[in-house]
Amino acid sequence: MARLPATAVLGMCLLLGGCTQLRYYTQAAQGQYSLWSSARPIDAWLNDPITEPRLKARLQKARQIRQFAVTELGLPDNGSYKTYAAVQRPFVLWNVVATPELSLQPLQWCFPIAGCVTYRGYYDKDEAQAYAETLRAQHYDVQVGGVPAYSTLGWFDDPLLSTFINYNDAELARMIFHELAHQVVYVPGDSAFNESFAVAVEEAGVQRWLAHDGNQAMQVAYLQYTNRRHDFLTLLRKYRAQLDLLYRSGASDADKRVRKALVFAALQDEYQVLKQHWGGYAGYDRWFEQPLSNAHLASVATYDQFLPAFKKLLEEKKNFRAFYAAVHTMSLLDQSERRQRLQHSLPLEP
Repeated sequence: MARLPATAVLGMCLLLGGCTQLRYYTQAAQGQYSLWSSARPIDAWLNDPITEPRLKARLQKARQIRQFAVTELGLPDNGSYKTYAAVQRPFVLWNVVATPELSLQPLQWCFPIAGCVTYRGYYDKDEAQAYAETLRAQHYDVQVGGVPAYSTLGWFDDPLLSTFINYNDAELARMIFHELAHQVVYVPGDSAFNESFAVAVEEAGVQRWLAHDGNQAMQVAYLQYTNRRHDFLTLLRKYRAQLDLLYRSGASDADKRVRKALVFAALQDEYQVLKQHWGGYAGYDRWFEQPLSNAHLASVATYDQFLPAFKKLLEEKKNFRAFYAAVHTMSLLDQSERRQRLQHSLPLEP
């Protein structure tokens, strides 16, 4: 801890909710600081003769996408995504998500800036797995999932990372637009609002970017991606609904456990059928690597629960700046009123 700058210590205390959980706080602060210390401006990488040509090309593309985000989407023009850091791991974080054995309601961890969130992030996979085991010992269902990027919500300058820089152009644009959107509007403790808003920006942004800088092959590839993502989420929602009905039923716990196992077996089987429909595409196999549990399905709706309402609002406002202003106004409402407006397609501005 002594080698961390005082500003980093203070910042991470704010983000992570103080220093009461010393071990968790230490790994988080050191992990964030390692990104700061290894990040260099894009120009430094481009002018470095030992930088591989492929990386230079990806950094130049990311710079172009970042400029498009500012000029065409009205996203923040700050220091985020103007530097690059190479990390020696496949993901920047591993998130732990947990639910009770017979419930889809995830556990929450609360921090002052981010509010209450349904995950606990670790920069080291082994530490994430160790914490997951403590939860499993308490009979929780647990998922440990890799995270390629995250937003510090504008408190710090987020770097481009090796964990996502080699995504194809449209996916790279999607990632940058999504994470920058979190810097525009973020409501502590309302993940469904935050993520649905960011997805709305991401989807509309990629459509405009492809029309501006893409070609037919890129547009076709991105359409295939969005179609597969839709199919995958539809599949998960189907089985989430089945489990929700089961857990709310009057069946005994023993019967629920038996039927729960059958539901997850059916989900596995239907996924194999879906893969064949995709021509063998295996991009979602990693999601199925761990034994499936409630934790896998707990946050399925988070990223698109209110997406139709946000898309409708963007269409009504006709430009991003007016859209952001309306969403900011809505973010000031009480959560129950905000959700009522989103769920029932009421006028989204008070």
